[in-house]
Amino acid sequence: MGKKSAVSGFVKPGFEAVREAFAENFERRNELGAACCIYYQGEKVVDLWGGIRNETTREPWEEDTMVIVWSTTKGLAGLAMALANSQGFFDYDEPISRYWPEFAQQGKEKITIRQLLAHQAGLFEFEGQNNKDLIANLNRLAVILAQQKPAWEPGTRQGYHAITLGYYQSELLRRVDPKGRSIGQYFQDEIATPLGLDFYISLPEEIPDNRLATLRQAKISLLSMRGMPLSLILASMNPRSVFRRSLLGTDISLDKECIYTRSFEVPSGGGVGTARAIAHAYSVFATGGKELGIREETLQQLMALPVAPQQGFRDLAFKQETPFSLGFMRPSPKNPFGAPSSFGMPGTGGSFGFANPQAKIGYAYVPNGMGMALIDPRDFALRTAMYRSIGIRDPYRD
Repeated sequence: MGKKSAVSGFVKPGFEAVREAFAENFERRNELGAACCIYYQGEKVVDLWGGIRNETTREPWEEDTMVIVWSTTKGLAGLAMALANSQGFFDYDEPISRYWPEFAQQGKEKITIRQLLAHQAGLFEFEGQNNKDLIANLNRLAVILAQQKPAWEPGTRQGYHAITLGYYQSELLRRVDPKGRSIGQYFQDEIATPLGLDFYISLPEEIPDNRLATLRQAKISLLSMRGMPLSLILASMNPRSVFRRSLLGTDISLDKECIYTRSFEVPSGGGVGTARAIAHAYSVFATGGKELGIREETLQQLMALPVAPQQGFRDLAFKQETPFSLGFMRPSPKNPFGAPSSFGMPGTGGSFGFANPQAKIGYAYVPNGMGMALIDPRDFALRTAMYRSIGIRDPYRD
């Protein structure tokens, strides 16, 4: 049993079970610092934070504390791409090469945007993806991305594009946006600023370090890997596996001097923000998108069932069935985080954000104590309590 930790924030009457689960995470599930926010039917009904922001100094997690959320960033990038689609910048089913002619090299001329966003393009790695200077130079990076050869025939298989997806999304957006913005700048201008969100795909220099939570890395052991498929454990130990190769360049979002790298975009894994911001963004998409002027056609595409590649949803990196669509993970029997129309994205260490349009929910949980499980027990406890609070027993079917 862990120590009790002061929990701050509020829950609307009827959602007390979420506060209890949040407190239990500190007492029973080794939580360090964290925040959880839930919007229900467009109203903020849960906004909680607690624990330690910095394990070394013992400074507390505060209302405006932000933390890196790793792949949960992909969901915010997916929302940006959806808004761009709604604004008429591109069609999900068109070939990428229609908008980015150089992309057609190496047999990529027929890869559609939909296939890329579903991790079906075979472009999960490129030479230099851990080279910070290359990543910072978007024009040079575009040349390298266009030169890549798919690892398999696009549309036949699925393999998680852990880091590369965001770079391809950003370059595509630069080509179709009349203002030529990167995905980080577009997200800031078109989503974060209008909605007043504390979330950044490119963290500004002026954000003070004392607003940022520092990470406690997970201790890798057989006990900590409990619940992970044996095939994934073996893949994580093999430097030539799709899983390991896809993750190259993850750590360039971290900075020893100022916690997180500033004015730098890793759109698939470097986003920094609050649970409040993530839940609010998803809530807008879960309740009709009026605040951002999102077209109904785009929302329907986000909610539509995912289309499997020819060989099914078994992911070459995760070694298990993991459905993706339009930049988001989708619910499945193994991870029933919402009704089939739900869409969202978890991140390494335990963070998660998603929209459940059927229940009109926008949900987010962000920790700084890194976990190891594919489905983090802290997050699972929170969303189970959330669904119980609104009378849903089985979120995958109700």
